[in-house]
Amino acid sequence: QVQLVESGGGLVQAGGSLRLSCAASGSIFSINAMGWYRQAPGKQRQLVTTITSRGSTNYADSVKGRFTISRDNAKNTVYLQMNVLKPEDTAVYYCNANGIHRTRGDWVPFDSWGQGTQVTVSS
Repeated sequence: QVQLVESGGGLVQAGGSLRLSCAASGSIFSINAMGWYRQAPGKQRQLVTTITSRGSTNYADSVKGRFTISRDNAKNTVYLQMNVLKPEDTAVYYCNANGIHRTRGDWVPFDSWGQGTQVTVSS
């Protein structure tokens, strides 16, 4: 089983910055895409940004120019640098990763989620 552990959330004033990290562990053979999603109270979980193993990125329009995703393939870790934070960025941020891992002696696909980390931006 692949586990994702997030860190770096917290409380920040509008205009401030935060950096989230997410480390994947387990019998991982390869990770394809890693990404960040967020869910605000009363709303559905939505895509924030993703990055492929080759470094191709995709961003939600609402965070373009403010958020930057990066990854360290050697450490199976993805980062999210969030700048110029706004109150509307307040949400629980979830890490996601998919790829191939070993379970019960077989290499099989996985799609795993982290437990979530709270980001609160005060006005």
